[in-house]
Amino acid sequence: MTTASLEPAFVSAVQLLGGEGVLQAQPRVGLDWIPLLRRGLPAASVDALVRITRITQSELARALAIPERTLARRKREGALSPEESAKFVRFARVLERAETVFEDLESALGWLQSPNVALGGATPLSLLDTDIGEDSVLDTLGRIEHGVFA
Repeated sequence: MTTASLEPAFVSAVQLLGGEGVLQAQPRVGLDWIPLLRRGLPAASVDALVRITRITQSELARALAIPERTLARRKREGALSPEESAKFVRFARVLERAETVFEDLESALGWLQSPNVALGGATPLSLLDTDIGEDSVLDTLGRIEHGVFA
């Protein structure tokens, strides 16, 4: 057994959104996401995210403040708007970070869906529809990682 096989296999934001096959790109750094966001993510990204996280499309739509009917229409059209795409990438990147902190996808998903005292009793997932909410969630993850919240 090699050392690499002992490392946890974390799910990247790219994988959460369907991988290179769906995205038709392999973003490696933040700036690589910009062209994808500007043209809109393929609607298949939503299905990939739902499949991997087992968070329903309705729950994601509600958490990201995207009307369900709009999301259904985007899926028929084949692509999300740039604004909707940014919200899905925000969610995927936060989930990627949470998985790194908790070292497990299931634990990360559980944390995202549980009320959090450090976030005023809100669930982290419910705050990801805004940049400020994302910043607060990432700050809380950083505090957890450094042992501030046990």
